Amino acid sequence: MVDHAARVAGVRSWLYTPGTQPHGFDRAADAGADGLTIDLEDAVLARDKDRARANAVAHLSDRARHSALRAVRINPPATRAGLRDLDALVGTGGTLDAVVIPKCESPAVVGLVASLFAEAGTTPAVIALVESAAGVAGIAELVRAPALAAVAVGAADLAADLGCASGWQPLAGARALIILHASAARIPVVDSPFFDLADTRGLRAEATAAAALGFRGKAAIHPDQIAAINRAFTPSSEDVAWAHAVLAVAVDGVGLVDGVMVDEAIARRARQVLDAVARTES
Repeated sequence: MVDHAARVAGVRSWLYTPGTQPHGFDRAADAGADGLTIDLEDAVLARDKDRARANAVAHLSDRARHSALRAVRINPPATRAGLRDLDALVGTGGTLDAVVIPKCESPAVVGLVASLFAEAGTTPAVIALVESAAGVAGIAELVRAPALAAVAVGAADLAADLGCASGWQPLAGARALIILHASAARIPVVDSPFFDLADTRGLRAEATAAAALGFRGKAAIHPDQIAAINRAFTPSSEDVAWAHAVLAVAVDGVGLVDGVMVDEAIARRARQVLDAVARTES
């Protein structure tokens, strides 16, 4: 059986595509994205929900077509549209790699979604999208949900809920809190998309900051954003050389690399760098 949760943990870039635009589903792989997220929620008008859902199911029915991991952001499970999404997706026969639960605030919702797929004999990774004040406030409990594979941050809705701007700085505290609790539970976290398509410098800066804070990857809303995101979440050759040098010195317990003391704490970070490289190559 495919370990979808493990595969999701290695995703650097998720390209969101509205379910009403099936011609764009293959652009994720073409752009070099590790994952495609078909959006049935915010990017789809109420009158188009059925059509978007049918497009997603049709795409998932083709097992050999797509090299990127395939996820679907459903509508909230407490809505009629969300229930219809789940009913349709549990019948796709295991071709769905991940299901994204929007506005997720409760571990019970994670368990419910996971149990519906398990009853159908499939095990897609369950990703909780945290995009409300209540979601952030309850993050310590949410990340303990047994079926949870990853957490994603939704900056636009979260900023609206908090009544703040959606830039990096206003949401820095919320991001750090999510990273803290998710890391304690060994749950990877995916950062929100960067919404200004014309600001390539801003995208690079935010992706770099997200990687530095401990995010495992970042969502995108356009194929042109993928290359910058992948670079930010892929250790550079300099990082890899540093990691190997640290581990060589750490064999003796302590030492120096470029004049900086190396001990077990530094060696642990070096192993994380090499693990990140291994994830991108798997």
